[in-house]
Order: sequence, then structure tokens, then C-alpha cells
Amino acid sequence: MNTKKPTIAIDMDGVLADVESHYIAYYYQEYGVRIPPSALQGKPESEGFPDKTAVRRFLQMPGFFSTVPVMEDAVETVRYLMDHFDVYIVSAAMEFPFSLFEKREWLQQYFPFISWKKIIFCGDKSRIDTDYMIDDHCKNLDFCKGKPILFHASHNIDIDRHQRVHNWQEVRSLLEKEIGIPC
Repeated sequence: MNTKKPTIAIDMDGVLADVESHYIAYYYQEYGVRIPPSALQGKPESEGFPDKTAVRRFLQMPGFFSTVPVMEDAVETVRYLMDHFDVYIVSAAMEFPFSLFEKREWLQQYFPFISWKKIIFCGDKSRIDTDYMIDDHCKNLDFCKGKPILFHASHNIDIDRHQRVHNWQEVRSLLEKEIGIPC
């Protein structure tokens, strides 16, 4: 009997890719100023930096997206989830000129086991219709047709309207419970 796997949409920036630490590293490289992660708590991504235009500028720089570090345990957990879910990588990648190519290269480097058929680069995630969506922005989760899962980030620390996970181990644990996978 062929049973259909539940579907899951997984965001890239702030979920698979550690853009927060990357912003901090880029800021230090450009300005020589170390911004502590605590300075970003509860603020929109650009507001924690003295130069409020820095983050937007970084996002438009060649090489930014291709050099973002991968989140701890993301690769192993996504590989595991693929045994139990129909996994899609969904990124609102249309806004920044280097984003599409660099994000595709980045996925190939860290997640080569994900087929190009399972990668969705879009401008508006409200069109995505999956059973679960993991994202760090409520602007995407608020329109989720399935169960929204908020991936913890400094900019969303004060938000409590979606189920929150703090890391990829919590993602795995939550989804195992959701679909009844024995731990």
C-alpha cells in the first residue's frame, strides 16, 4: 500500500542558513565593530546594527548568500525528515539579484540530496500549500495553509502566535510527535 507522506515547506534564511551570525560577521568585516547577538534581540533584522542600511546592503552583495553558514543539525535532520515527509525548500528569493543563483549553489553544497524539483524560489509564500511550514517570519507563517512552525530567531523572540522551535533537534522531536514516529 502506497501511503502519501505529509508535506513540509522549509525556509532557507534563518532556518537552514544562519544569516544572523552571517550579518554579524559581515558587519565586523566592513565596520570593524563586533555586534553581540543580544543587540539583535526583539528587533527587525537590520535594527540591531548601528548602520541601519547595512543588512540590506549585505543582501545585495555578491557572495553573501553562497557563504552563509548552515544551521547546526540542519543537514542531518532534513535528511531524516525526508524519510517521513515530502520535503520542499521554499525561499522568497526574488528580491535580491544574486539570491537565486547563490541559494541554488548553497543548497547544492549543503543539501545535495534534495532534488531541484523540491526547491521553490518565490516572491510570496502564501501560495505554498503544505501540511507544515517552518519559517522564521510570521509574514509567511500567518498565511500557512497547514501547521505553521516558527523557527526561533532574534527578530521573532517576542512573537507567540505560532508553535516555536529553537533548533533542528526540536524540529525533529516536534514532527516525530506530530506524525507518530517512535523516538
